[in-house]
Amino acid sequence: MSLLTMILAGGEGTRLYPLTMERAKPSVPFGGNYRIIDFVLSNFINSGIFKIYVLTQFKAQSLMQHIRLGWRISGMENSFIETIPPQMRTGKRWYEGTADSVFQNMNLIEEESPDQVLVFGGDHIYKMDINQLLRFHEKTKAVLTVSAISVPKEQASQFGIIEVDDNWRMIGFVEKPKQEPKTVPGDPTKVLASMGNYIFDRDILCEVLEEDSKKLDSSHDFGKDIIPTLYPKHEVYVFDFRRNKVPGEDATSSVYWRDVGTIESFFDSNIDLVGVTPEINLYNFKWPIRGYFPAMPGAKFVHYSPSRTGQAINSMVSAGTIISGAEVYESVLGSAVKVHSFSKIKHSVLMGYNDVGRNTRINRTIMDKGAKVGSNLTIGFNREDDLNLPGCMVSESGIVVIPKGVVIE
Repeated sequence: MSLLTMILAGGEGTRLYPLTMERAKPSVPFGGNYRIIDFVLSNFINSGIFKIYVLTQFKAQSLMQHIRLGWRISGMENSFIETIPPQMRTGKRWYEGTADSVFQNMNLIEEESPDQVLVFGGDHIYKMDINQLLRFHEKTKAVLTVSAISVPKEQASQFGIIEVDDNWRMIGFVEKPKQEPKTVPGDPTKVLASMGNYIFDRDILCEVLEEDSKKLDSSHDFGKDIIPTLYPKHEVYVFDFRRNKVPGEDATSSVYWRDVGTIESFFDSNIDLVGVTPEINLYNFKWPIRGYFPAMPGAKFVHYSPSRTGQAINSMVSAGTIISGAEVYESVLGSAVKVHSFSKIKHSVLMGYNDVGRNTRINRTIMDKGAKVGSNLTIGFNREDDLNLPGCMVSESGIVVIPKGVVIE
């Protein structure tokens, strides 16, 4: 069985603005050292799948640079991770939907001629042994297998909602329903949501994409157009993500999955990492999350006196960071952050190359790369004050976002 992977990494990520002001959503830094796309790429490499195209579109420079620096595969025959910008082979137009992005790169599928094509999103946080998904696809003799996870019913409008029979064959699908959705049998509080990860038999994929490209009323999207076309006529099955078992992890952490598409979900997923028993474990070296890590010294914590002790409690602190007589609690700090004396950072995410001045307090704040704040400031404690911060944004739940490169004196 031969495989080809196409990762969809061209989304604008408008709901994640201003973190996506200068980069594509999969390129947004996450968890101190990583980018969002590192999670899906790590899943494929850890699963032994090495033929990967990453389809890019919006603001792709930082994403392409990250993959070039951190994801080079050399010395392995028939193995590659390559970024593919829009080539406009089917006309002078951008991708018009997720299905259209694959259709416009059909030449890559024809050149490789795989048995199956794996189409995955590039903007979710999770761990997955993809071999288990492949075995399920083969066992059911499906032409398409969709990976799915149970989510609270009130979140149904954010996902493609699936209905299955007793054998997990798909018998219903509605993309982002506006009306009352079908719930999981036996649990009226949950719905079965598509994770945006698909395995297609190559011939079926090529056939349905060709047909869809000719439809003037199509949005050329896998969820809105392709899946509803296939499941009434063909064997379309659903892989229950609860079956996923990652080496070195228990059942709970193996089924962690987050769509970090909003400021709130992005912030919460980062803070998930610093719990005593985190829901997703980055310290499982049997299933490592890989990426690009610049050469830097270890983090340093400077103690001057009992009143000026550098410390980080229930936090992740990346290489090159210096906490100099300051305190950090329940936070994620990226590379080369400097926190000066008497400052306190709590429940925050600093993406890297940040500077926090003396005697400054920060709470429930995201500082994008290169953002800096001066001394004697209080951020994240009073919404009215936060709304007056120059160049910053405050989310509905009160999370302060300091965009990339912004300096607050």
